[in-house]
Amino acid sequence: MKKLIYLTGFFILLSVSPTFAQGCEDDDSATTGTENVDPSKPTVKLFGFFQPQYGYNFDGNDNENSFYFKRARIGALGRITNDFSYYFLLEASPFINSDGNVKLLDAFITYKKYDWAKISVGSFKQPFGLEVTQACNNLTTIDRAIVSDQLVAPQRDMGLMVLGGSKKTQFRYALALMNGRGLYVKDNNAKKDIIGRASYKLFDWAQIGGSFRYGYPNNMDDDRTTYGLDVILKHENFKLQGEYIYDEGDYNRAAGGGCGTTPLELGDERHGAYGMLSYRTDFGLEPVVKYEYFDADSDIKSLGYQEMVTIGANYFFNKNTRFQINYQLKTEGANSIDNDALLMQMQVRF
Repeated sequence: MKKLIYLTGFFILLSVSPTFAQGCEDDDSATTGTENVDPSKPTVKLFGFFQPQYGYNFDGNDNENSFYFKRARIGALGRITNDFSYYFLLEASPFINSDGNVKLLDAFITYKKYDWAKISVGSFKQPFGLEVTQACNNLTTIDRAIVSDQLVAPQRDMGLMVLGGSKKTQFRYALALMNGRGLYVKDNNAKKDIIGRASYKLFDWAQIGGSFRYGYPNNMDDDRTTYGLDVILKHENFKLQGEYIYDEGDYNRAAGGGCGTTPLELGDERHGAYGMLSYRTDFGLEPVVKYEYFDADSDIKSLGYQEMVTIGANYFFNKNTRFQINYQLKTEGANSIDNDALLMQMQVRF
């Protein structure tokens, strides 16, 4: 309980968000490289990234290990006119799509005449949380925190969003009305989820922000409420990032976790947090250490509680090519098991 109080107090004082990406590219990317193009003509930019990965599980028995794809994505973005842009993204990794088929992740149209009142409609990420709204090809560790994958679910959905600001402004916000059921399915009730996020850059080295969600994931009677606070502090090449998420009420058991993560059974109240410290050297190496905990049921801590420490490093060959290695030390509550893991990933962006 003391840990929860300390973490909550810390993040209330120092919660932040760096950038907001509706998909796997920042929302300013539609005009990158097109500054000298006639604004009355449509533009198109192809992009994508591949993440082949190797995982070794120290389970104390067979020590299962495998090569696989974490993600394999390709998409297109651009503008129709100065006022309208589009974004389209496919996931081709069979390890995320259990049936082996290519799946549509993001497809939205944005009316962006007014910088502080842009409107997007289609399928996109929920505007909730720091890690979830960071592009998947820009994560500091290979996996997102457990709390991000388990409580911000579904991470993608259909809906309408109003947003304002950009990575160049001190203040940013996003407010969305979404189905709450995830991709590829229609809403099963007349009520919609309300999801929002706001951030403010206090100084060059600190920004603050928070997220919320309120909705009805399964029916018209049982609701769900989620709050999030996060922080990023920077000093020279050091970066400290952290996040706390609290969630209560009903949840959609069919929504799945983030990026193919197996969803856990949750109690009426659940919460978690992480803190991550990294240092970007001048020669492309970035050591990182991350501590996190997740409590799937606040009333029965011994069954749903887990902690994990990730120790690793990233090496950037260039701005589009990166190698990551992470060792995950995992600890469960009353029934701890051997399940540490070593992960290695290569990424190429284009």
